[in-house]
Amino acid sequence: MADIASVYMNTPPIARTVATAVFACSVGVYTGMISSFPFFFHYSLLLKFPPALYRFVTSFMITGPDFNVLLDTYFVFTYLSQLEVGNSKFPRKEDLIWYLMVVSSIIILLNQVITGAMSYLHALLIALCYTATQDKRGTSAHFYVITIPAQLMPYCLLLVQLLFPGGWESFKVGLTGLFAAHLHDFLTRLYPEFGNGPNLLPTPGWISWILSTPRVQNTVYGQAMGPQRERSGRTGPLPDSWRSAGPGRRLG
Repeated sequence: MADIASVYMNTPPIARTVATAVFACSVGVYTGMISSFPFFFHYSLLLKFPPALYRFVTSFMITGPDFNVLLDTYFVFTYLSQLEVGNSKFPRKEDLIWYLMVVSSIIILLNQVITGAMSYLHALLIALCYTATQDKRGTSAHFYVITIPAQLMPYCLLLVQLLFPGGWESFKVGLTGLFAAHLHDFLTRLYPEFGNGPNLLPTPGWISWILSTPRVQNTVYGQAMGPQRERSGRTGPLPDSWRSAGPGRRLG
């Protein structure tokens, strides 16, 4: 058990956290342990008091039924791990978090206006797959029992939905994820590179600020707060003129 826990904790933290939440919520809903109602999104629920803001997150937490619980969780973890580790578009964790926020917002907006769907994990999965495979052109990927060019993987994930009941509705939801990922790629990479313009969706500084705030650290003596990020190069309460004068000397 210790080895399993060690392997689990050594996985990329964002991918680990999201995949665990998806799996736990899906198992809870499909076994009847928790209600599925908090995991659906509709704009009218934001007009109540208090507004159900948590649905911006929970609407991406439910997989398909049966074997899809394992399969969707696996794909979410795999593609998020590829984005979190070694992808040049996301050199910092806050860049990946901002990507998830932007893409998720576009998915919600498109589905509320066009499809009427209220659960969006499949769309997010297509978006993750599209973004993760853009840097893998020229390589191969395994789709069930066949080998395909890596960049075709999101389209295969889309088309296979048509084989299942309700496949057309799922296909339309998946298209919103594909559009969201492509729009993000255009605004942050294609337009700056080929249009000589700026990155139109830069990562906001407040996300970096949140990630760099002090954290409680557990020690053998209790809890201690981690050091704060330096401001203006000062590391203590004394004015710069005092600190620059050198070490103090005792008189007499």
